[in-house]
Amino acid sequence: MSAAVVLVGVSVLTFGLIYLTPGDPAETILSQQTDQQPSQEAIEAFRAEHGLNEPIPHQYVNWVGDALQADLGQSYYSDRSVNGMIVQHAPATVELAIAAMAIALLIAIPTGVLSAVHRGGRLDVVCQFGALVGVSMPNFWLGYLLIIGFSLHLGLFPVSGSGGLAHLVLPAVTLGTGVAAIIARLVRTSMLAELDREYLDVTRAKGLSERIVVYKHAFRNALLPVITVVALQFGFVLNGAVVVEIVFQRPGLGTLLVDSIFARDYPVVQGVVLVTAVSFVLTNLLVDLSYRYLDPRIRLGGVGT
Repeated sequence: MSAAVVLVGVSVLTFGLIYLTPGDPAETILSQQTDQQPSQEAIEAFRAEHGLNEPIPHQYVNWVGDALQADLGQSYYSDRSVNGMIVQHAPATVELAIAAMAIALLIAIPTGVLSAVHRGGRLDVVCQFGALVGVSMPNFWLGYLLIIGFSLHLGLFPVSGSGGLAHLVLPAVTLGTGVAAIIARLVRTSMLAELDREYLDVTRAKGLSERIVVYKHAFRNALLPVITVVALQFGFVLNGAVVVEIVFQRPGLGTLLVDSIFARDYPVVQGVVLVTAVSFVLTNLLVDLSYRYLDPRIRLGGVGT
């Protein structure tokens, strides 16, 4: 129920806020297409063709009705299907999100575990400082630093575009660093909570080595909250890819969204925002539904008795 309410709110905000931006989309798009000031008759014809002369509430109802039938409309600028444009650009965004999450996990899990095992020591301080820097650093700033260092000075990776693995490394590192910092701090907190539990004293009393106690018992039991946050962070990664795609000029949903905003291409803007919002809400919903399978003691609506 809450997921449906969120989606309704997102649809209302997405549809309504873009109409508060200055300028007339009909005039803007016709000026770009003809490279001259359009006549009033052409503007009125464009509005009538695309339903822009109807009241905004009526336009919203029509848009929602079409969206529920998986029809996000046609682009004002290119007259292409919005569905087709999203399908064309989505793979690059999903590829970036998966690569960023993989990098984040490769960094976060070892860092969090080592930080917890060596709590209070120098390694713990270094890991926590690194996590703080990762959380605080904006993606776009880190992206430009990586471009300057690894592309312009060292020439190891391309500056922009998409293609092979070389084009994916810097954007994935840029996007994954902030997520890695968040997950690493959670891993540390979860591991510290497990390391203080009494059942580990029992395993030590049985003669098991400290490595087995930490990495087999404590780490395994500390994974549940980590798995939950990782799933939630994937939704944030999909949305965060918008900024990173702009920095590295990757042809994903982020680039499509920004280009459509400048072009006043309302159907494309609405479609991209709605799709990303639905993906985020569905990710959260799947996490909630997975609780009962990850831990039998957990039940939706409360703890089972």
